[in-house]
Amino acid sequence: MRLLTILLAGFAMMIGAVTPAHAQLKVDVVGERYIPLRLAIPDFDATGPGAAEAAAQMVQVIRQDLSGSAVFQVMDKQSFIEKELDISLTPRFPDWTVIDAQGLVVGNVVVDANNNMTVQFRLYDVFRGQQQFATQYTVPTPLNWRRLAHKVADDIYSQLTGDQPYFDSRVVFVAQSAYTDQEGRPGIRKRLAIMDQDGANAEFLLSGMNLVNKPRFSPSTQTIIFTAWVPNPRNPKETLLRTYLYDIETGRQELLSEARNAMDFSARFSPDGRSVAMTREVNGNSDIYIVELARRSDRRLTTWPGIETAPSFSPDGKLIVFQSDRSGSSQIYTMRADGSQMPCPTGGTDTACRITFGEGRYDEPVWSPRGDWIAFTRQAGGRWSIGIIRPDGTGEKMLTDSFQDEGPTWAPNGRVIAFAREAGRGAGPKLWTIDITGLNERRMPTPGDATHPAWSPILK
Repeated sequence: MRLLTILLAGFAMMIGAVTPAHAQLKVDVVGERYIPLRLAIPDFDATGPGAAEAAAQMVQVIRQDLSGSAVFQVMDKQSFIEKELDISLTPRFPDWTVIDAQGLVVGNVVVDANNNMTVQFRLYDVFRGQQQFATQYTVPTPLNWRRLAHKVADDIYSQLTGDQPYFDSRVVFVAQSAYTDQEGRPGIRKRLAIMDQDGANAEFLLSGMNLVNKPRFSPSTQTIIFTAWVPNPRNPKETLLRTYLYDIETGRQELLSEARNAMDFSARFSPDGRSVAMTREVNGNSDIYIVELARRSDRRLTTWPGIETAPSFSPDGKLIVFQSDRSGSSQIYTMRADGSQMPCPTGGTDTACRITFGEGRYDEPVWSPRGDWIAFTRQAGGRWSIGIIRPDGTGEKMLTDSFQDEGPTWAPNGRVIAFAREAGRGAGPKLWTIDITGLNERRMPTPGDATHPAWSPILK
C-alpha cells in the first residue's frame, strides 16, 4: 500500500481543456434515467518503449469503466470504419455518423527516454463535427497506466453527464474466509481489505486483525474508521469491541474509543472529517453521539430509551439520518446535528423526524454525497433489499430484491450504490453495484467473499 501511495504521489497533471461555445453533447436524462449515449473509443496510438502495451491496457479499462455505468453504450470496435486515428488530425466524421456514434474519443500514449508517460485524448461531438474537450496527463512512470485510464474515463463521464466522476476511487471492505482453529473449531476470519473500484489491486490491510466490522471512509482524506473485536488484555478469554482510525497513506493506526462499561460502533465521519457520529451502547440502550476527533470530546444527541444507531451526516453536515426503534419497529429518522428542534415533513416539530413508514425493518441509512437521496436496507417478507428515499420521506423505491442485500455505500458521484449480497443460504456474500434507477446491476469483483463495502472519495 505504501508503494502505491508513493507512486501516486508523483502524479502530475497538465491540463489544456478545449470547450466550444456551442451547445455541448450531453447524455439525455428522462426523470432519474439516462438514455445511454453511443460512444466510440478506438485504440489509442502509441510511441516509445512499452507505450503500445500501456495504451492497449488503458483503452480496455476506459471502455470497461464507461460501459459499466448506466450512462453509455460503448460501441464494438469491429463496427468502426476508421480503424487507426492520428490525434493531430481531424477525424472523418461521416465514417462515425454512418455507424450512429454520438461521441468519439481519440487518444495517444507517449513514453519518452526518461520513462515519463504522457497520455492525451480528445472528445468529439460526432454529429456537430466538433471537438468538445481535450486534455493530457503526464506521470513519471508507465506503472501508473491504470490510474490514468480511470482519470480519462472520469473526464469523459463528467463532460458528457455533468455529474461528478467516480472511476478513480477505491472501495474498502471486509474480506471473509473460513478457517479452523487449533482445537478444530470452524470460524470466519474477517479482514480489512481494499481495492480499486473495478476490483483491481486488491490487498489486505492490518493483517493482525481478523474480526473487523463496518469500515467507513473519511470524505476528505484516505482515512478509514472501523470497529474490531480484539482480545481483552485483562482477560484473554474475552474480547472487546474497539473503534479505530487507520490512515491508508501512512499506515498509522489509532484507537479512537474504548468506553468503560459501554460499546462504541457504527461510526461515520462528518463531511469535513473533523468529527464522527457513532453509536454508544450502555446497559443495552443505544444512542447517537458525536465525537470531535482533535479533542476526543463527545456529545450525546439522542436520549430515547431504546435503540438509536447507524448515523450518517448530510453532505452539508447540518443533518444526521439514523435508525431507531422508538416507533416499535426499526425505522429511519432525521435530526439536526446540534440536536435542536426542527420542522418535520409530516407536520409539527421535534428533535427527530420519522421519514419511513413501511412494513418490516429499515436499517443502515446513508446519505448520498449529492444530498438528494438516502439509501437503506429493508428487511421484509424474509428478504433483505436495498432502497432509496428522499430526505423528506417522499419517493421511496426499492432497487433490489434478493435473499439478503445489505450495507449500501454511495459512489462519489451519488448515482451508484455498492452493497453486499448473499444470493441464498450458505452462498457466501459478494459485492454488487446498482444505479439509482434500479438498473445496471453488476457484480463487483473481489478475491473471495466480501461484506460491508465503503466507497472512497475521488483520489487526489
